Amino acid sequence: MSDIIPIAYWQALIAIVDHGGYAQAAEALGKSQSSVSYAIQRLEEHLALRVFRQEGRRAVPTAAGQILLQRARLLVEHAQGLESSARQLGQGREALLRVAVDVLFPDWLLLRALAIFSPDCAATRIEVLETVLSGTDDALLRREADLVITPRIPQGFSGEPLLQIRFVAVAAPAHPLHALGRPLAWADLRQHRQLVIRDSGSRRQSAGWLDAEQRWTFSHPSSSIQAACAGLGFAWYPELRIRDELADGRLLPLPLIEGRHRYAMLYRVFARPDFPGPACRELADVLARLMRESGLSVEPPPPA
Repeated sequence: MSDIIPIAYWQALIAIVDHGGYAQAAEALGKSQSSVSYAIQRLEEHLALRVFRQEGRRAVPTAAGQILLQRARLLVEHAQGLESSARQLGQGREALLRVAVDVLFPDWLLLRALAIFSPDCAATRIEVLETVLSGTDDALLRREADLVITPRIPQGFSGEPLLQIRFVAVAAPAHPLHALGRPLAWADLRQHRQLVIRDSGSRRQSAGWLDAEQRWTFSHPSSSIQAACAGLGFAWYPELRIRDELADGRLLPLPLIEGRHRYAMLYRVFARPDFPGPACRELADVLARLMRESGLSVEPPPPA
């Protein structure tokens, strides 16, 4: 008997667990139930151990099956990545490139990067998913993106620093906080409405909430920034995102005693770090080059 176990056997193991049984696994895999049963039978024969036990009408992984399941997921993912890379190499570049970008990343920088990238990859369709907080994590974990720009690297992934973000506390010139005419304490802020951004992921958190007595929550920074310019509240925004509003005076920095600036690091993460496609790699290189040419530091701020 060959020492190499067919990948289809491992796929059957995963599908039975994920879909709740042999029949459901067969439907998900597009195979007959007998072929799924045969795959598990041959897998157990080859390994000389049981991977499932019956609990009523349910197939439940044994202790050994649970351990093998985790390794099987990695093996199947690796094999799928290898197949995908082989197809992409044969075709030249990916037909579709999915990019998840946390809204902290300035949209004008993203558009500049895409403009530089597009002439060389005219045949590649691009889907851009704008995310907030755990929404970016979800895009990675659900394999909904190939390239991700995120302030957090989920467990099991690695990333490279791309851009340091500095947040600045601001409000419109006519906002009552500016009318106080003195340095502001946290207690001053809590008496006024704070504008925050809602998490686009499954955790549904709000970014940067100060626990103010009043708050308005938006799903995208652009709406929140417009509200701030209209004098409807104060907020911390990425400085690069409100550079025009700061330059023309629609928003003014708040004179906080402390905390007027906050920092975050954005990272570039490949969903399949071992097998990024040619277009995926090229866009990542364009982003890194653009950051260098723009003089935007990726070094963390010095300790306070």
